[in-house]
Amino acid sequence: MTKAEIQLIRSLKDKRTRDDEGLFIAEGMKLVEEIRASEFSIRRIYTTRHDLTGADVEQVERKDMERISELKSASDTLAVVEKPKYRLSLSSIKENLVIALDGVQNPGNLGTIIRLADWFGVKDIICSAECADCFNPKVVQATMGAILRVRVHYTDNLAQLLREAQGVGMPIYGTLLDGENIYSKSLTTHGIIVMGNEGRGLTEECRKELTERLYIPPYPANSPTSESLNVAMATGIILAEFRRPKVY
Repeated sequence: MTKAEIQLIRSLKDKRTRDDEGLFIAEGMKLVEEIRASEFSIRRIYTTRHDLTGADVEQVERKDMERISELKSASDTLAVVEKPKYRLSLSSIKENLVIALDGVQNPGNLGTIIRLADWFGVKDIICSAECADCFNPKVVQATMGAILRVRVHYTDNLAQLLREAQGVGMPIYGTLLDGENIYSKSLTTHGIIVMGNEGRGLTEECRKELTERLYIPPYPANSPTSESLNVAMATGIILAEFRRPKVY
């Protein structure tokens, strides 16, 4: 393994380098195997294992793996992967359930939300420019492979995109303290669910574009409780309600 390779891999922890090079890193044998079976293109695989072979595989020493790993305890396999290029078309997703993230900045939260989207069959997530990078090594690790199946799009003006989505008939949902109880609210099978920043919630610009306001009530009602739910936890609750079989 050359010094140039080590330097490049270590530099991919920086978003600017990931954008410039069009690459990201993924660690762990299970994840790398999933990537190999997907449509993603792998530039190179580095491993200390002897049972992993192929033209794109390079055997390395344990000390080199520890130098390039982003994990506290280095894994035995790391892949340098080409970033996918997605094109977002509102007309193609207007009948789908979509998540929009308004400034979610914690990599762990973003990774968990991508994993939740994968579990509940949400294929597209739209992020504001202030959100964490979905190809941050911590995010990729937290998705547990879901990053391969969920398309993550970034926009410089989320509020405007929500306005345009209304124009193609998509309801825009958001969670607010003055919203309707989600457990008694009639929910559609399509639309955009907007989740806000960990500290400030939704921006005023995005609030103005909501067509439906939801509230996750505590139990029992009006009892002393935490100030708010973690954004990833709240996303899981909301998706579960949207996917609950409708009984009429």
